[in-house]
Amino acid sequence: MTDIVWHQGTVSRQDREQLLAQRGCVVWLTGLSGCGKSTIANELDRLLTSAGRATMLLDGDNIRHGLCAPPAMLAGEHGDAFAERFGLGFGEIDREENIRRIGSVAALMASAGLITLTAFVSPYRRDRDRARKIVEAAGEKGDFLEVFVDTPLEICEKRDPKGLYKKARAGEIKNFTGISDPYESPADPEIHLRGGDDRTPTEQAQEIFDFLAGHGRWTAATESAG
Repeated sequence: MTDIVWHQGTVSRQDREQLLAQRGCVVWLTGLSGCGKSTIANELDRLLTSAGRATMLLDGDNIRHGLCAPPAMLAGEHGDAFAERFGLGFGEIDREENIRRIGSVAALMASAGLITLTAFVSPYRRDRDRARKIVEAAGEKGDFLEVFVDTPLEICEKRDPKGLYKKARAGEIKNFTGISDPYESPADPEIHLRGGDDRTPTEQAQEIFDFLAGHGRWTAATESAG
């Protein structure tokens, strides 16, 4: 550890934020599979992009195709030993590492001035709290915004867009959140979306958009840049 020293860049975070006329942050959407978080995150991404904001969206399934791929995806190219060591499954420890990696990547993107959206089940409260610490340590308090998409299990299971709940109930999927593994709801999220009501994903995304605008996620940076 003593041989690893942080190298300070010439271009600061403030320089990058002024260039983009916005403050970097992480909007972390969490909730059960099928709660609507990915759909809402995509709608929010569209709203922000239409408003001229610079964004990046990290989606749980997409990240599992690369950065946090499971062992089976890695074995063919890298071999079994590599896949076993670096591949991530869905047990508690694997989920912890999955969220640690995402938190670190999201912090880097926020440090570049991007409004970074994430959509992950992230079932354990302590893992989300650690992601918050990573993001805020790289910037400042308030850079991490937790959004709880609170859709009841029965609605998520009825939707079941990928057929995962059916497989979990049949015992074909282990460690499935809400069925065989727990989900720990956020204690005090910045935004609490009631999923399963009569609002559209666009309306729910608009609520997050309005929160970001109302809390100066880009206005303050614009003023300081001007």
